[in-house]
Amino acid sequence: MGDIMDRRKIPTNEIVSIFRMFFDVTPISYQAINTSRGDSDFRETIIVETESGNKWVIKFADNDFTFPEKIRIWQRTVLEYIKLGYYCPKIYCDRTGSFPIVSYSGHECVAYVEEYSPFASVEDRNSIQNNEDNSIYEKCKQDIWSMTAKVAAKHLDYTDYPSAYCLFETFCPSDKIDEVLDNALKWKEYADTLPDEFKEQVQKIWHLWTSNRTILETVYKKLPTSVFQADLNTTNILIDDLGKFVGVYDFNLCGKDVFLNYLMRENFGDFETEIKSICKALRISSAHYHFSDTEKETALILYRCLKPLWYNKLELLKELKSDNEAIKEFLDKTEYYLTAYIDFRSYM
Repeated sequence: MGDIMDRRKIPTNEIVSIFRMFFDVTPISYQAINTSRGDSDFRETIIVETESGNKWVIKFADNDFTFPEKIRIWQRTVLEYIKLGYYCPKIYCDRTGSFPIVSYSGHECVAYVEEYSPFASVEDRNSIQNNEDNSIYEKCKQDIWSMTAKVAAKHLDYTDYPSAYCLFETFCPSDKIDEVLDNALKWKEYADTLPDEFKEQVQKIWHLWTSNRTILETVYKKLPTSVFQADLNTTNILIDDLGKFVGVYDFNLCGKDVFLNYLMRENFGDFETEIKSICKALRISSAHYHFSDTEKETALILYRCLKPLWYNKLELLKELKSDNEAIKEFLDKTEYYLTAYIDFRSYM
């Protein structure tokens, strides 16, 4: 965070007037961080400092998944995580108790303010130390999964807005289909371009995947849910000066979700690495969360629906290029994990 403030600027009148909607003080410096994803998803974070030395974070969003009612859900979820003993920057309304719509940088944005975190994210710490490995994050994983299991055990039920990990649902109006189906269709589109010798196997894999998805859809709504932060990447995991996990921030993908879906979506790697990570997360979670019989029975079919055709598997397949022997081996592995028995139950 120190480097960010070293690049601070004098606030524009636009920023001053918006900040004063929240606080009766005037900012003396600011730093802008743009995280937009295309013209239809404008997002910008402004870190401001006041004469007293206090820092605040103003967030602006102009997209179809950020609006005042949604932000109140994030605000409530932050407090639920805090109740469990984790640090999360609180979210603040303006002085009228609202999340105002403001003109900012050519956009009509909803605006809200967060506390400025005294803790660095894992990514920030790695950047400061010029460290590209993932060791800090790996050391935090047990604490991260313990936190998430505790949230799951609360079975929070104050919203029907899905998290960004929604399965069989779309996250925002601009989504035409859910992300899991979207990834699978992209996998199929690419696999259909493979040499003719693979066409029969690709069709078999697609049939297995669609069958698994159909089966899962019949039981998915019976699975327990809670309301989660839903974005546990290294930019959002907060650690203290000793590298100890303390909490999370960035709740803009927050929402209601099935715990098993959330848990599996947050573990990545090749097939074997991924399964090992999922089993570890299940074991850690079981110390804080009671998995129901339905969850134990559904874990395997959920894995088969989520993971074998996920985007990282497509990237691995693309990396093989024209190496037909390697492609055959990869397709064999994909087919295997769409049917193989994995004993998730014993870790639950």
